[in-house]
Amino acid sequence: MEWDRGGQSMNKAQIILSRLLRGLRRANGQKGSMKTKITYRSGFTLVEIMIVVAIIGLLAAIAIPNYLRARSTSQQNTCIENLRQLDAAIQQWALENGAGPNTVVTADDIQPYIGRNIASKLPWCPLDSDKTFATSYTIANASTPPLCKEQPNGDFAHALPN
Repeated sequence: MEWDRGGQSMNKAQIILSRLLRGLRRANGQKGSMKTKITYRSGFTLVEIMIVVAIIGLLAAIAIPNYLRARSTSQQNTCIENLRQLDAAIQQWALENGAGPNTVVTADDIQPYIGRNIASKLPWCPLDSDKTFATSYTIANASTPPLCKEQPNGDFAHALPN
């Protein structure tokens, strides 16, 4: 049996196939007389957000102790470099002035030998909240190395190596 469709003849199998394809198009939201409403839900679920928060917490738990350790090490290294600079200034002052090992040294004596201009301040320990030489370091005589008053011993000791 053949049907005439707009100048084209179609047999029964072609008619059935065209109706099936038309039905499939309607089910997929394509052309058709009945439109199917397709909704897409966007956003994150609570579980996804909790996983992201847990990962950020884990990274913070790893990073914060490393940051604190690096900061303490940096402060220690800065203080030890200041102590080396002070010790070198004491030794240079003692050599130029012919001072003996028990000669008392003051901050005013070594200031020109620190390597900074005369108007600048003497160094201080990074842990010192007052940021002054007098509250950071102790200098006694030409044979005794300078000492840090802030953290003379402990895990991050501020002391010259022997």
